[in-house]
Amino acid sequence: MNRATRIAVIVAMAIAVLAPIGLVVYQSFLDGPFFQPKISFTLSAYEFVLDDEDFFDALYNSAVIAFGMTAIAVPVGALLAFLMTRTDLPGRRWIEPVILVPMFVSSVVLAFGFVVSLGPAGFVTLWFKSTFGFVPWYLYSKTTLIVIAGLTHVPHVFLYTSSALRSLGSDVEEAARMTGAGPLRTALTVSLPMVMPNILYAAVLVFFLGFELFGLPLVLGDPEGILVLATYLYKLTNKLGTPSYQLMAVVVVAIICIALPLVALQRFLLRAANRYVSVKGKAAAQKPVSIGVWRWPAAAMITAWLLFTVVVPLSGLVLRAFVSSWGEGVNLLDVLTLDHFRELMEFPNLTRGIVNTLLIASVGGALSVGVYTMLNLAAHRWQSGWTRLMDYLVLLPRAMPGLVAGLAIFWVFLFTPFLSPLRQTMIAIWVAYTLVWLAYGMRLVSGALLQIGPELEEAGRIVGASPGRVSRDLTIPLVKVGLFSSWLLIFVTFMREYSTGVYLLAPGTEVIGSLLVSLWGTGAVDLVTALSTVNIAMIGGGLLLMSLFGKRSHG
Repeated sequence: MNRATRIAVIVAMAIAVLAPIGLVVYQSFLDGPFFQPKISFTLSAYEFVLDDEDFFDALYNSAVIAFGMTAIAVPVGALLAFLMTRTDLPGRRWIEPVILVPMFVSSVVLAFGFVVSLGPAGFVTLWFKSTFGFVPWYLYSKTTLIVIAGLTHVPHVFLYTSSALRSLGSDVEEAARMTGAGPLRTALTVSLPMVMPNILYAAVLVFFLGFELFGLPLVLGDPEGILVLATYLYKLTNKLGTPSYQLMAVVVVAIICIALPLVALQRFLLRAANRYVSVKGKAAAQKPVSIGVWRWPAAAMITAWLLFTVVVPLSGLVLRAFVSSWGEGVNLLDVLTLDHFRELMEFPNLTRGIVNTLLIASVGGALSVGVYTMLNLAAHRWQSGWTRLMDYLVLLPRAMPGLVAGLAIFWVFLFTPFLSPLRQTMIAIWVAYTLVWLAYGMRLVSGALLQIGPELEEAGRIVGASPGRVSRDLTIPLVKVGLFSSWLLIFVTFMREYSTGVYLLAPGTEVIGSLLVSLWGTGAVDLVTALSTVNIAMIGGGLLLMSLFGKRSHG
C-alpha cells in the first residue's frame, strides 16, 4: 500500500471505532432518544442513574465479582500452567486441549448447564440428595457466582502464563532443585516470578472481564436479584416504560470509563511481558521438573477442575435436551426423547438463527479476517505516528463489552440515514462482531504477517513491484496458512458470541446467542437446552476442524 492508501484505511477504521463511542456519549447528555425531533442537552440522565440505588448495587456487585474471580482464576491458572509446561505431569498431551474448552463455549450456555446440573432440581443435585440426604450448595448466590466465574476464567490465565513459561530455559529451575527446593517452592519462587508480567496481564484481563459479565449473572444472579452493570443495563431498556436510551448511555459511559484504564494497563503490561520473556528466553534448554509422588494428586486436581467447569455443565445440558422429564425416582432411560429438537425445527426464527449463526461464523468470519488483514497491511512495517494511533484505536472496542458494543452499533445504524435500512439485516450483526473482536483478530493476523522475513518483501520492491503488488502477490500468499488458522479461530469465536446480538435481534437477523437470551427470559427451558446442544455441536465441529488442520500443518 502507498502512504495515501494506508492513511485512508486507518482513518476509516478510526471512524468505525469512534462513531459508536461518540454517539453513546452524545446520547448520555440528551433528555430523550437522539432521533426525536425535540431534544435538548441536559444532565438529567446522569442525575437519574446516580440517584438510583440499583446502579450502585450493580457497580458494587461487579467490583466484588471481578475481584473474587480474579483471586480464584489467577493462582489456579498460573499453577495449572506450571504443571502443564514445566513438569512431568502424566497425560499432559490430552489434558491441555481440553483446558481451553471453557474459552470457546458461550458463558450463557455454561450458565444454563450449571442450572440443569447443579440447580435446585438439577441432575447432580437430585442424585447427591438421594445419595447423601442433603445438598451442601446453593447455585443462586453471589459466592457461587464468583466461584463459577473464577473457575471458568482459569483458561485465560493459563494461556498467557503457559506461553511465557515455554519461552524460559530450565537452568534456573535445575539450580533451585539442586539447592533442595521442592517442586512447589520452585514454582512459587523461581518459575512463576520470572513470568510475573504475563501473570499480571492475565490478572488485569480477568478483572476487566469481570465487569463485562452478562450471561452468568443473568442466569445465576437474576433469581436472587443480584445485579451487575451488564444486567442493570439490560434491565434499563424499558425503565421508564419506553426505551430509555439516555439512561442506558450513561451506564455505557460508566462501563467505558472503568474499562479504558484497564485496557491501557493491559497494553503496558503486555509490552513489559514481551521484553521480559525475550531477555530470559532459552526455549531450547528445557527439562521437565520432576514432581515425584505429587504427579497423580496434581492430575486428579486438574481432572476435578475439568469435571466441574466442563463435563458437569455440558453433560447436564445435553442430557436435559434429550429427556422429556426428570426428578426423584425417574428412570432417565424411560424418558429419552427427540421431541425438543423436533419442536426446535417447528419455529422458523430458531432454524433461521442456526443458519444465520453458521453464515456469520463462516462467511462473516472470512470477511472479518479480510478486514483485519487489510488493516494490518496498512500498518505493516510502517514506522509512523499513524501506526501508533492505530495501535490505540484497535484497543478501544475492547473497552466495550459485547452487550454495549451491540447497543452502540444499533444506535449508529439508527442514527445514520444511509445505514438505517441495513439496521435489521445481518450486515449490522457482522459489523458489530467485527468491531467487538477487532483487537483479537488484528493480533491473530499480525502474528502471521510477522513470520515473513522483511528481506522477501524488500526483494519484491527492488525488482520494481509496487507496495500493493508486493502485498497481493507475495505477502498474502506466504501467510495463507496463518490466515486460514485465524479464520478458524474467528469462526469458533463468532459461533459462541451471544451478548453482541442482543440489541440487534430482529426478524431475519436471529443468531443462536441472542435467541438463547430471549428464550431464557420466556422460560422456554426445553428449547433453550435443545438450541444450546446444537450450539455446542457446532462449536465442537469448529474445534475438531482446528485440531485436524493443526495436525496437518505440523505434520
